[in-house]
Amino acid sequence: MFSDKEQFKELFLRKLEMTYGKSVEETCRRDQFHVLGMMVREYISKDWIESAEKARTSKSKQIYYLSIEFLPGRFLGNNLLNLGITELLKEGLDELGIDLSDIEDIEADAGLGNGGLGRLAACFLDSLASLSLPGHGCGIRYKHGLFEQKFVDGFQVELPEQWLSHGFVWEVRKPDLAEEIPFWGTVESYSDGGRLKFRHIDAVKVLAVPYDVPVVGYQNKTVNTLRLWSAEPALVPWQKDIMKYKRETEAVTEFLYPNDTHDEGKILRLKQQYFLVAATLKSIMGSFRKKYNDIHLFHEKIGLHINDTHPVLAIPELMRILIDEENLTWDDAWNITTKCISYTNHTTLSEALEKWPVRILEPLLPRIYMIIHEINERYCQDLWAAYPGNWNHIEQMAIIAHGEVKMAHLAIAGSFSVNGVAKLHTEILKNREMKNFFDFYPSKFNNKTNGITHRRWLMKANPELCGLITEAIGEEWKSSPEQLELLNPYYNDNSFLGGLRDVKKIKKHQLADRIYKNTGLRVNVDSIFDVQVKRLHAYKRQLLNVFHIMHLYNRMKEDKHYKPYPRTFIFGAKASPGYYYAKKVIKLINSVAEKVNNDRDVNSYIQVVFLENYNVSLAEEIFPATEVSEQISTASKEASGTGNMKFMMNGAVTIGTLDGANVEMEERLGPENIFIFGLNADQVISYLANGGYSPYDYYHGDERIQLICNQLINGFFPNSSEHFETIFDSLLTENDQFFVLRDFASYISTQRQVEEAYQDQASWSQKSLKNIAMSGFFSSDRTVKEYADEIWNIKPL
Repeated sequence: MFSDKEQFKELFLRKLEMTYGKSVEETCRRDQFHVLGMMVREYISKDWIESAEKARTSKSKQIYYLSIEFLPGRFLGNNLLNLGITELLKEGLDELGIDLSDIEDIEADAGLGNGGLGRLAACFLDSLASLSLPGHGCGIRYKHGLFEQKFVDGFQVELPEQWLSHGFVWEVRKPDLAEEIPFWGTVESYSDGGRLKFRHIDAVKVLAVPYDVPVVGYQNKTVNTLRLWSAEPALVPWQKDIMKYKRETEAVTEFLYPNDTHDEGKILRLKQQYFLVAATLKSIMGSFRKKYNDIHLFHEKIGLHINDTHPVLAIPELMRILIDEENLTWDDAWNITTKCISYTNHTTLSEALEKWPVRILEPLLPRIYMIIHEINERYCQDLWAAYPGNWNHIEQMAIIAHGEVKMAHLAIAGSFSVNGVAKLHTEILKNREMKNFFDFYPSKFNNKTNGITHRRWLMKANPELCGLITEAIGEEWKSSPEQLELLNPYYNDNSFLGGLRDVKKIKKHQLADRIYKNTGLRVNVDSIFDVQVKRLHAYKRQLLNVFHIMHLYNRMKEDKHYKPYPRTFIFGAKASPGYYYAKKVIKLINSVAEKVNNDRDVNSYIQVVFLENYNVSLAEEIFPATEVSEQISTASKEASGTGNMKFMMNGAVTIGTLDGANVEMEERLGPENIFIFGLNADQVISYLANGGYSPYDYYHGDERIQLICNQLINGFFPNSSEHFETIFDSLLTENDQFFVLRDFASYISTQRQVEEAYQDQASWSQKSLKNIAMSGFFSSDRTVKEYADEIWNIKPL
């Protein structure tokens, strides 16, 4: 189908006419995308079937990666790249008067994730397939993914995301593999041959229908599967209120992260989590039983990886299956479960660790709660043996305490491996956040520094840079990204460094066109492109970035002779719908943008852009054009970050704190190729433990800070002062828990160093080169190999 350009064109035209009953001239871009997508999926199908058959007949271990989020972005361009047919299709379509990039733009982003967690999961799937490893994703097919973001008067407004409104060409619905998932009801005990057994009765059942999506490996004929479960009504003839049941059922997979400030939202989230793990485990157990007779082999042939705490109910659900359905003893079932399940922790923020009220979990999942309760009883007995009489210590480590089920505690107790996602993060877990658990289970804890797929974030997003690299060091880096280090000898090669500058200018022009198209603002392509794109969260400190912009504005207004080097500040971020403070920061960024961009005294030197609805597709345009990467979270708060790696791989230079993976980036780059400022993790932790920080000292001691803080509430932003009192209070009344004012002076000083360094373009290009050359370590291929070898024990098929 795609071996010959003429054959492709003939087949494409014929399919277009047969599908839509009109000539190619009459078809629209959406018609063309749909037909091309169907053709590519058909082309993938042979390898997909063969990969599944190889996995089915092989006796090797399979890994299932359970995640409440996947954020794959668009599939077409990535699939064409991994299949190695992009150029053939591009040339063929060109000859038909069709631009491939126009067709790619038609595809909606599969919005099945929120941010780093879901994007990491998507990168891992790409690496698993590209390394020919037997690993599959298991998630939820949300009808509406993360909301679509609009700005109205500078405020974020959330609209339902309609990514499925025109269908999803890559998925295959498999109703014959549907599973029934029970909620509510009661548990009854009965005797079976003298053995006490339990069954779940009077449950309200929901049908979990799988939709399979192919995950194509890079030019290796491996196609793994992302299985997404959708909730549909089951046959429940006794159900009285059919319409209510239908609404409640469909709600299970309608939205990603329903607002859980009230019980109704909590119940829905908990339903989602159990729905995912129960459907996945039923499906896995069915496949296992067709292949093996001995249930005691389960952990040797199956690995379940839980991505953060959302899928932790896999632990009691696997216990339920092994005890209630496979008739194993508790000890045998626990032995299999704890050898089967591995867990990745993604946070150092204790408030982000999930806890579920018993009053909600017990009635919704009665048998699961019984099992969690029994796990806790036995686990606390082990703790008592280790810490006799130390009730306080046991209470702190218990899975159930104070009417809550602590999901991270359950995850640690019920798994054989607990990993952090950067060296610093893992050390903080071991020495602070989870010290009690590390002391009790030292062998479980390990580090796996995150990575990103260089195929999407360099080869696809930045073909110009990809071509320059390949011309210099050959093709092998595409399969072995660590070979990007072969670029290091070009450090003093003026021709190559000039090529880097040319590529960056091309990507800046492309992003400037996107900014104009989206916002109507013409930005200066000769300015520094300074970018912060990520979730809007207080610890990520978009506020510190905004304060720098306000400082530059104030300084220019006070001193007519002061002219900073031109800089364009670019933001992209969504705030969680219930996150009041984050939404105020969005309003502040937009208010600053309005003030700066409309002031003729300053807008030749600084411009501010906040791009709506930040997503994977937009990110693919932003990262290659960026020159300064803002990674300015409060040290010790960011587990790893992956945006920092995407910027690095595209030659941006980072300004950041020693937080998350920034620490390892600095180790590889050397301090001369990254701009580090602010408190380090030990200093932050010391302040939090011992006190001693007073933001009022910085407010009264630094006129720049005082002016900026006062501008939040003194009418500087017309009609907006009442909106920013929350931010003012967070800094001064609530003691500035993320140390924005403490790090301000260091940040401003370091930003001046950035400005000076940028003006020496030869030296800046060397920094950029060094970032690209040292980014290979941060490929998700390296990360996934470490998981495969050190946790999952799986080998390429």
